[in-house]
Parts: sequence; C-alpha cells; structure tokens
Amino acid sequence: MKDMMDETLIDIQGVEKRFDLDNGFLDTLKFRKRRIVSEQQQVHTVNNVSLEVRKGEALCVVGESGCGKSTLARLVAGLLKPSAGEIHYGGERIDTLNGRDMLPYRKKMQMIFQNPYASLNARMTIRQALEEPVRVHNPGISRSETEDRVAEVMRAVGVDPSWAARFPHEFSGGQRQRIAIARALTVDPEFIIADEPISALDVSIQAQVLNLMLEAQEDRGLTYLFITHDLSVVQHFGNRVAVFYLGALCELADTQTLFENPKHPYTKALLSAVPQLKDDKPNHIRLKGEIPTPINLPSGCLFQSRCAFANNRCMSEVPIQRVQPDGSAVACHAVEEARDGLG
Repeated sequence: MKDMMDETLIDIQGVEKRFDLDNGFLDTLKFRKRRIVSEQQQVHTVNNVSLEVRKGEALCVVGESGCGKSTLARLVAGLLKPSAGEIHYGGERIDTLNGRDMLPYRKKMQMIFQNPYASLNARMTIRQALEEPVRVHNPGISRSETEDRVAEVMRAVGVDPSWAARFPHEFSGGQRQRIAIARALTVDPEFIIADEPISALDVSIQAQVLNLMLEAQEDRGLTYLFITHDLSVVQHFGNRVAVFYLGALCELADTQTLFENPKHPYTKALLSAVPQLKDDKPNHIRLKGEIPTPINLPSGCLFQSRCAFANNRCMSEVPIQRVQPDGSAVACHAVEEARDGLG
C-alpha cells in the first residue's frame, strides 16, 4: 500500500473557481463618483490551489463552512469547470473534457454526497438506483450480471439484498448513506470523493459508516478525497490533511504530523477547538475579527485580518507553500520567518 501511495492519481494545478453575481449587463452597472461604471462582481470560492491525491490514500480536506471544500470536490468530480488552472487524472487532463469524453473517468471516480435524504431519487427503488449506474457504464452487461453485482455491493455495505424493492423513505439516514456508498461501488471505481458523508447522521451511526468506508478502501484499494469539518474524524480516517481557509490551501501534512505539530496559525486555532479529555486546562485560541467576504478578498495573505502574527508583509504579499523539515507544506510568512516561535 505504501508503494502505491507514492503514485499521484489526482493532480490539481493552480485551480481557481469564481462565480458571477451579476446576471446580465444591466446588473453590472454601478453608480460611482457621479458616474455610471460597469463592475463585474464575483465570488472567489477556490483561489490558486495546487494539490495532489496519491493512489491508495485518504486525503482529508478541512476548514470552516464556506471555505471552498465542497466546490473543490465538485471541480475534481467534473461537476463544475474551473475558472483557471488544470486538473489531471492519472496523468491525463480532465477539466477540459466534454460529457462524452468524461464518461470513462466517471466510471473510475464516484461521489458520495452529504445528505442521504436528497442524494437518492425518492421515486426509484433501491434496485433501480443501484442498477442504473451499472447499465450506464457497462452497456453490454446482462440482467443477471447486473442483479448479481447489485446484490454483492448491498451485502458489502451491510444492507440485505431482499430490501432492494423498497424505496428510500423506508430506510433510516444511516441505511440510506450505506446505499449511497453501495451505489458508488457498483461501477468498481478506484477513486471516491466523499463530501461530508457523515455530517447529516447521528453520532452513533457515524462510526459505522466510517468503518464501512475504511473496509471498502482496504478490500478494493480505493483512494479517497474526504471533505469534512470534523477534525476528530480526520484523525482516525485520513492519511494526509489539507487545511483550507477562504478557498486557499494553508497547510498540508500527514495526519500525525498535523495533529502533533501544527504550524499555520489557522491550523493551530482549528486544532485548539477540538475537545480533549486529557486537557485539564484547554488552551483555546480565539481568532479575532470576521472572515472576509469572498467577493472582495483582502490583498496579501487571506488570513492576515484575523492573524495575531500578521505584519506589513502579510498585508501585501501572497504567501506560497514552503516544505518544512518534517515534510509538511505551509503557506505562511510568519512560519517562514519564525515569528514568536512559529515554524
């Protein structure tokens, strides 16, 4: 498995995603200094992200709500097109492919969505929901082979194949998410994008679904891009962790290194908020200020308005990722200059 994880499966290079707020030319017209000018407003959700996902690993992407995690997941899955940058799968560029050319890659990578109550079609039985991707990606497959494959994946996720004639509303949230995982596995993918797959579930069910995903990874050699805001999940599930803030990558490290020795001020603040039973006197880091709007991003470092270590350089110069002695990569001027013991 370790040799496998030396290979790059997904390569994200300088990817950006911007959404237009104005619906037409008239919406762009603004009154400025007694003059009418045209201003195009955009939401900057992903900002110059470069990242690789190694074959066989579980790479977790964490950060606050609205930091661009789910947008990045949809860009990799091909559900959105990047405004800039490139995305490569197995060495081949995929972000420019149309629907037909993308079809072979859709069989290789599948997505598990956050809400199991919305991701399954309420009008389709479980059998229909699971058979559909099998038929789409295997046009010549026989009916008996399709039924066998559906029954096999249902058993693999702990759902009785005899329940296949039922509809989604007859299942609990945990069972629905198991079915969503089964749907992803029916086409025998090698890469799965999981967008907060347990956040809508009861805590008692979350561990079961995570263990199911880990078992599937071990049995099938899967690679995961796992989107979450729950750092306690990351510690047990991920091989590496990418920390996002306002659409930018702050820190990238293997899981043990990140939890034992976080370097970026934002990562330190995130980890300080994780409850620890062993901490008699928890040292929570309280961030000052508000998260800047993604419409008008601050100049320089995106975190500078909330960082206790920021100086004039942070306000004018965008930090770049620099590899640290322990192998982690951090985009922070304060860490680079070892201000107040950082780094």
